[in-house]
Amino acid sequence: MDVHSDTVGTSATDRIAPISRQIWDAKYRLKTADGLPIDVTIEDSWRRVAHALAAAEARPADWEQPFYDALADFRFLPAGRILSGAGADRRVTLFNCFVMGDIEDDLGSIFAHLREAALTMQQGGGIGYDFSTLRPHGAPVRGVGADASGPLSFMDVWDSMCRTIMSAGARRGAMMATLRCDHPDIEAFIEAKRTPGRLRNFNLSVLVTDAFMAAIEADADWPLVFGGQSFRTVSARTLWDRITRATYDYAEPGVIFIDRINARNNLAYCETIHSTNPCGEQPLPPYGACLLGSINLARLVRDPFTPDARVDADELAELVGVAVRMMDNTIDVSGFPLEAQRQEALAKRRIGLGMTGLADALIMSGLRYGSEAAAGRAGDWARQIERAAYVTSAQLAREKGAFPLFDRDAYLAGETVRGLDDEVRALIGQHGIRNALLTSVAPTGTISLVADNVSSGVEPVFALAYTRKVIQPDGSKREEEVSDHALRLFRERFGADADLPASFVTVEDLSPADHVRMQAAVQRHVDSAISKTVNVSETISFEAFQDVYLDAWRSGCKGCTTYRPNSVTGSVLEATPTAAPLPTIAPATELMRRAEKLTGATYKLRWPDAEHAMYVTINDIEQDGITRPFEVFVNSKNLEHYAWVVALTRMISAVFRRGGEVAFVAEELQQVFDPRGGQWSNGRYVPSLVAAIGNVIERHMIHTGFLSGVEKLTGTAAHHAHGPGTHMPLGPLCPKCSQPGLIKEEGCLSCLHCGWSKCG
Repeated sequence: MDVHSDTVGTSATDRIAPISRQIWDAKYRLKTADGLPIDVTIEDSWRRVAHALAAAEARPADWEQPFYDALADFRFLPAGRILSGAGADRRVTLFNCFVMGDIEDDLGSIFAHLREAALTMQQGGGIGYDFSTLRPHGAPVRGVGADASGPLSFMDVWDSMCRTIMSAGARRGAMMATLRCDHPDIEAFIEAKRTPGRLRNFNLSVLVTDAFMAAIEADADWPLVFGGQSFRTVSARTLWDRITRATYDYAEPGVIFIDRINARNNLAYCETIHSTNPCGEQPLPPYGACLLGSINLARLVRDPFTPDARVDADELAELVGVAVRMMDNTIDVSGFPLEAQRQEALAKRRIGLGMTGLADALIMSGLRYGSEAAAGRAGDWARQIERAAYVTSAQLAREKGAFPLFDRDAYLAGETVRGLDDEVRALIGQHGIRNALLTSVAPTGTISLVADNVSSGVEPVFALAYTRKVIQPDGSKREEEVSDHALRLFRERFGADADLPASFVTVEDLSPADHVRMQAAVQRHVDSAISKTVNVSETISFEAFQDVYLDAWRSGCKGCTTYRPNSVTGSVLEATPTAAPLPTIAPATELMRRAEKLTGATYKLRWPDAEHAMYVTINDIEQDGITRPFEVFVNSKNLEHYAWVVALTRMISAVFRRGGEVAFVAEELQQVFDPRGGQWSNGRYVPSLVAAIGNVIERHMIHTGFLSGVEKLTGTAAHHAHGPGTHMPLGPLCPKCSQPGLIKEEGCLSCLHCGWSKCG
């Protein structure tokens, strides 16, 4: 039985979960400038994309239907940039991310690159930069009689630029910054995010070399050098401890095994890689761009939840073939922020075809994520995708020509290509290959959520089911369950009360070794890299945490990203406290009068962008035995915010003096989002300074008893060990919808409720 067969006469828009429809409508549905829908259904979106990508063919009419069929039923998921932009007649790029050019070590080059970064981010592209080319702090600058400020000072400039671009309404502000492990400023780079609010728009990763890993193992000294000059020497193990301790404490920096990346690069003969895109799945050369798409394995499982469950190899190969052709065409129809990016893309025609829904496909096949059997099956699916992609690209080369920088002997000598079977290598040798690199596993959180909430990328299922609150047009809220795709299929077949098989596991059931085993199994058949997060327990020992990275290195991974709940970035696996139900108080008919003397409290509030602290004073009155807020004052030496702070506090005080139900004031303030970014405070994401003031008011109301206390807000996680309905805590507040449920998967913060993603 094929449980994914389309219902005759029913649109996919009607069949998918409400949250999937909501995110499609908000992010990917084509609309007029006035907000009127052009895409009436999801099928219209698929038709639009198929038509746009088929336009690159000599006979477009021959390919529009095959392209549509690949998209239908969410079998192939092009990256969100393609789904939203293809055929939209807008000046957009269909590429998700870029690595920018090498920064020469002079002021003119630095600010020329800052301009290029701003132009790229303005069109919505995430960017990666290697700052290792900039001389260290304190090094002499010849000719001007000054000392260098170092790469971190210029990273601060990039960070400010990113905030400015985001405040102008750009779609995303993700950036990656890398620094070599032998750069003299590496220790300052490692510690940079210990300063609250610093470099918040960057992901940070250390470029770790083979020589450094050998020095760690040998407990040897490690020289920090720049421009051939040794500045000082440190212990390799001590430096490694500092890298991993920082990541243990606040989740950054990540680790990129840069020598392994370059050694296994198909294009090692004509490029050198120094950085990756923001989420790490695409190591790229200067001006390299990543074009992404994913095969949805969860939609390809036949006879799920039976001993005969399988992914049909012929169907998978056919789907991969069409997907590769679509992605190759995307290169030709896309715009680019910079001409250098266009030239780089056309010279190598790099694409990144990956997979999503892996965890759901394993559940449906009766395999426990993280087990040896599951890793073997995942590796085999990755091998099938890899082989079909290379075969298709060789056939495209015969039809349309190989990528311009193809060198037959050098290409076939590459480490990854040598691992392909003889038949595939013979095809490449005979016809060349259309796309220099073909496979990658990217973050798919939002598009996987649109695809009826299948599991993301190669990540495990985070929560089998949870409850989200949906704001209605009248301002009220209703609750709805959001359940994982595999769970819904199981319930449809066996009923809601049936015991879940042992294959239904979530992230909290897994050890770090389970995560690494899965990543390594897939990486063996991915020629670029994988975006994945190894989520670990807050109670993991530092020594065990370090072993995760060594395990990733020894297993052949190209990098490692971990997440441990911490006080700096907030907890992913713990609930965020929120106010209890509001008291029932009759609305007042006249303004309350102020007594000559009031009692209250003053709270000190610090904000990263403000030089001076703010002091929030809330005074109360007693009414019918209830202590209720009456007025608010905010004082600070910083006059930058004076006008709006005075206006805000006068309005709040006016509302308080009307009496009645006023606790909503704190809730409204807490939902104000600053596009420049918020900050983490006490394990909770605060999206703006206004929201921080709202938090102070709420805390005061709870302290005085006006709000009746604090209760934990949780989702429901159907779990095989406990049965459906068990409560599982969700994560901290989303900066967009202000609901708890922010999780870190695939190296990226994402919201379970509204689909917001830091990575786009």
